[in-house]
Amino acid sequence: MAIRTLQEKFMHELGDIYDAEHQFLQGQELMLQNANDGTLKQMIIQHIDQTRQQINNLEQVFNLMGTKPQRVMCDGAKGIVSEGQKTMREASGSPEIMDLVILGGASKVEHYEIATYRGLITGAQLMGQRDVVNLLQQNLQQEEQTARMIEQTEPQMLQRAMSAQGMTGTTSYNQQTTG
Repeated sequence: MAIRTLQEKFMHELGDIYDAEHQFLQGQELMLQNANDGTLKQMIIQHIDQTRQQINNLEQVFNLMGTKPQRVMCDGAKGIVSEGQKTMREASGSPEIMDLVILGGASKVEHYEIATYRGLITGAQLMGQRDVVNLLQQNLQQEEQTARMIEQTEPQMLQRAMSAQGMTGTTSYNQQTTG
């Protein structure tokens, strides 16, 4: 499909993230099956629910734009999901390592989604689509919240993995980032 106008670009990117959210939903279900840490499992369950709501929001955006929801193959999402699956297959060291692999994959997903939603919001604003902007901002806020939770959880999970492997750090994470 040729992309010649802002609307065509917007609709292409909308179809792209619509496909990405579907791919990421399947990836999250696989992550949940492989996760060991209770906190991580709860984060994944919560984000699965959010992803379903985000897909619903995207379907509403399509309707507001006067078209039916249509997935455009998102090669970026396909690559992120494929990389995550490959790394999970390779993570046989310990449950803590598996959880860190899952957390790292989730972080990549969130940042991809955040970048995409920010671009879509800018396009919708330029086209004067306030209702569309509101729905996309809901999705963006959830993605940013999830990214923050991942970033806050990662140091404790890293420390748990280090302890499980008999490793000790010389300084705590907070000392390294603030001092």
